[in-house]
Amino acid sequence: MKISELLVASNNAGKIREIKYALVGIFDKTCSLKEANIHVSPEESGKTYFENALIKAKTAAEFWDGWIISDDSGLEVDALKGGPGIFSSRFAGKNATDEKNNDKLLKLLRNVSGNDRTACFRCVVVLYRGKNGQTLTAEGNCEGIISSKPKGTHGFGYDPLFFIPPLNRTMAELSFEEKMKVSHRARALAALREKVVEYFKKVEGGRKKTGAKCGKRLR
Repeated sequence: MKISELLVASNNAGKIREIKYALVGIFDKTCSLKEANIHVSPEESGKTYFENALIKAKTAAEFWDGWIISDDSGLEVDALKGGPGIFSSRFAGKNATDEKNNDKLLKLLRNVSGNDRTACFRCVVVLYRGKNGQTLTAEGNCEGIISSKPKGTHGFGYDPLFFIPPLNRTMAELSFEEKMKVSHRARALAALREKVVEYFKKVEGGRKKTGAKCGKRLR
């Protein structure tokens, strides 16, 4: 079953790749903001992952007449009382690089023992259509431990520091396909995929809908 075109409201190449992979076969075509020639980067001023994801989707909806997917995710470290959480991408400051965020995390945990370095990756995804405000959402989590040093070259963000005990590897040591079986975003997208299929069976009757074409803006 294919439904129409989908816009991924993100400028993060890693996220875009994961979303396209997880939802393959559902939409006729999936476009990134860049591919749709949409240049936006809204301020993530929400107080929750859901609020931030919705901000991104609604901002993109000003330029796109069709379905939009967005997400917000973060690393919640128990020793930091759940931080950095929604501030994960800007933990070391506005426009911080992954390396700077990871360095700050390691410095804050330098006196914390291994057993107390537990953490959780959390992701909330939102599927939104501005024309009628229809919203579907799902959440995914992945538990692990913050390693004492980066390991692995795959992934992005805090992946090199996020050690998954059952796999005995960090997220960055997993292949893309392995990551898409266990990561917080993969789990959120899998749950959303089920909701999307069910929604279009019940509400839309599986009928093909058309939205804005890739590379074309509303204004």
